Amino acid sequence: QQRDKLKQYQKRISLHLEKERALARQLLKEGKKEKAMLLLKKKRYQEQLLDKTENQISNLERMVQDIEFTQIEMKVIEGLKIGNECLNKMHQVMSIEEVERIIGETQDAVEYQRQIDEILAGSLTEEDEDAILEELNAITQEQIELPEVPSEPLPEEIPEASPVKNRPKPELVAAS
Repeated sequence: QQRDKLKQYQKRISLHLEKERALARQLLKEGKKEKAMLLLKKKRYQEQLLDKTENQISNLERMVQDIEFTQIEMKVIEGLKIGNECLNKMHQVMSIEEVERIIGETQDAVEYQRQIDEILAGSLTEEDEDAILEELNAITQEQIELPEVPSEPLPEEIPEASPVKNRPKPELVAAS
């Protein structure tokens, strides 16, 4: 408001200066040099007032800009304050130990899933293959029961099998 009032004052002085300048010219034409000189001094004084008014307007505009910027800063500070309060509440809800525990559980679950994926994909390591073969050998040795080996020595010649005499032919047996 003050800025607007100063601008109106500035316009009035500018108009007044123009009138006094025209009046000073007229007085000079009429030969009234001293009155013209007095009017020019008055005009000069009003020009100085006009400059002061311009400086005051600049100061007021700068002040308005500073106030607006300060209001923006206040909003930023209020936003930071609210953000800090939210962070503090979140920190109260979750402690570092809780976060570390959750991350540990997540890493364990990821590792377990990776192992399952490797098994399903058949990408076993050499150690895994060796362990599997060892387990397979242990299982097969538990299940197999070998027959006892005869303690008698084997004959050197195998006797020829004698043909069975008087054995009926299978076709005849079935027909009777």
